[in-house]
Amino acid sequence: MIGVEAPTRVRYWVIVFAAALAVVTYIDRVSLSFAAPYIARDLGLNSRQMGLAFTAFGWAYAMFEIPGGYMGDRLGPRSVLMRIVIWWSCCTAAMGSIWNLASLAVTQFLFGAGEAGCFPNLTKTFTTWLPEEERVRAQGIMWLSARWGGAFTPPLVAVVMYQVGWRHSFQLFGLLGVTWSVLFYRWYRNNPLDNPRLNAAEREIVRTASANARPHGDVPWAKFFASRQVWMICLQYFCLSYGWYFYITWLPTYLGEARHLNVASVAIFGIAPLFMGGLGNLASVFLAARFAPWVGSMPQTRRIMAYIGFTGASMFLLLSTRMNDPRTAMLCIGLASFSNDLVMPGAWSACMDVGGKHAGSLSGMMNMMGNVGGAISPLVIGYILYWTHNNWNMTFYVSAAIYLMGIVCWALLDPVTPLEH
Repeated sequence: MIGVEAPTRVRYWVIVFAAALAVVTYIDRVSLSFAAPYIARDLGLNSRQMGLAFTAFGWAYAMFEIPGGYMGDRLGPRSVLMRIVIWWSCCTAAMGSIWNLASLAVTQFLFGAGEAGCFPNLTKTFTTWLPEEERVRAQGIMWLSARWGGAFTPPLVAVVMYQVGWRHSFQLFGLLGVTWSVLFYRWYRNNPLDNPRLNAAEREIVRTASANARPHGDVPWAKFFASRQVWMICLQYFCLSYGWYFYITWLPTYLGEARHLNVASVAIFGIAPLFMGGLGNLASVFLAARFAPWVGSMPQTRRIMAYIGFTGASMFLLLSTRMNDPRTAMLCIGLASFSNDLVMPGAWSACMDVGGKHAGSLSGMMNMMGNVGGAISPLVIGYILYWTHNNWNMTFYVSAAIYLMGIVCWALLDPVTPLEH
């Protein structure tokens, strides 16, 4: 109709900022896994000790998920994200000054405490800035960016480390988050209606979602803990994260020790799992959109995607143990990661739908349980390697079994009905 104003697209900058921060988080996180062999050599650490360092990050990340998500619900993501991004960026830079196991573990613990609030608060921004029909796609784009940021970190770190060494590489990567936090704080508003760049048409699009922006501290914790929905959301993410953490902790060591690859080959082969994981996020959004009309039920659509994802992740990990050629083994591991990430958009969308205005707190609970799995995983792997004299296949058997447990969680989960109607 002539004279009708087309809506602006200012709200999509939220997705741009979320995708950029997702890349930064995984650059900072994956840098340690690639540098681990050199850190272990220079500091004289064995596999059990490196496992303790990896798990220090995971435990802190898990412990501070709920506080990070709660603070986003109570204060809004603008100030919370600025503070935590600057915090973990300083910890990333501090990695260049570690001198023994204790300093490594403490720095990783503080780093994990900072990163803990990232994805719950980004989920909160989606809940308040985007209409419901755009949120799943936003989650897919964000996790695609996270995975691909991590995928291309190994060759990036290899180049930087070759030029300046592993210590200075961490200091350089710390600058990325500081830059992001300044730009985000200047642009973002907790309530999209406070941004003058939205025209009247776009304001109508986001008006319903903006109601979730009201600061509040009235999170119904008793209802959360009594809800089977919440427990299944959390437990399925534990199962998902346990197996996935291998890709950002022990993978470079595995490629060097079990597959006998040199540094350059480790950097190239290390791209596969996270790159394929990014594709899994895209495929999940694409397939779910096409399954939904056929299935006729969004809950069942999300369950189908989760069943496919968990089953594929388990089976491809097991298949990799049968491959003698490093290329085919990495293809299987990459497909396991692809399958893993078929579950991701549906899991985070369940937090938005079930949590509503409490999406930050529920996302924090889910990600906390995921990172309990992420904290346990590298430590268990370190001990399995120690007890079995570097039997890497055994670590894959354990991960495959835990993946299959995630199917049970989704069978019992209602991923769409809000806790508060």
